[in-house]
Amino acid sequence: MRILVVEDEKKVASFIKRGLEQESYAVDIVYDGIEGEHFATVNDYDAIILDIMLPKKNGLDVLQSIKEAGVETPVILLTARDSVDDRVKGLNLGADDYLTKPFAFEELTARLNVMMRRGGSGIPVLKFSDLSLDPATRRAKRGDVEVELTVKEYALLEYLLRNPNRVLTRTLIAEHVWDQCFDSETNVVDVYINHLRGKVDSDASKRLIHTVRGVGYVLKDE
Repeated sequence: MRILVVEDEKKVASFIKRGLEQESYAVDIVYDGIEGEHFATVNDYDAIILDIMLPKKNGLDVLQSIKEAGVETPVILLTARDSVDDRVKGLNLGADDYLTKPFAFEELTARLNVMMRRGGSGIPVLKFSDLSLDPATRRAKRGDVEVELTVKEYALLEYLLRNPNRVLTRTLIAEHVWDQCFDSETNVVDVYINHLRGKVDSDASKRLIHTVRGVGYVLKDE
């Protein structure tokens, strides 16, 4: 899953990025409101973490602008402890949740997980055919056999399971599993797909991860 963090305090931004990457998220960071608004409107994110106090354009104005532009990505606002009016205004403008600084990282991930479930089907365990992935425990299974995954393999499988029967281009996969610094000229997507396929499909009676030649990959049950 790909997250946009708009936070001008570089230590806080780095803390969030490092923690989210350890949870298998791809993270883009920007440090001011104007750039944050641009990233939010031109890229496809699964969630946005948006600080209110930003240089160039404050977070509430950014939130209003992206919502007026039709961006439906769920937003968590980061607010100062005493900014009750800002929190209320943010929720009225379309924010999905807020956190007051300072906050525990575990609370941020918990709120992200709740927000993702609320925005999706409401079912915490992702399933397709006999393949399942539980985001709460980070356990994957093919039938009754547990599949051990690396951080990037987990993120890749989660993205496939959230988009079954949809042909995903290499660019789409890269954007959701890696960050904006990803080198699109490399074959890392193909390499990781092959690793994942070896773990998910190698001992199964039917393959679920299929190549669409010249385009990308699709999770489907033949």
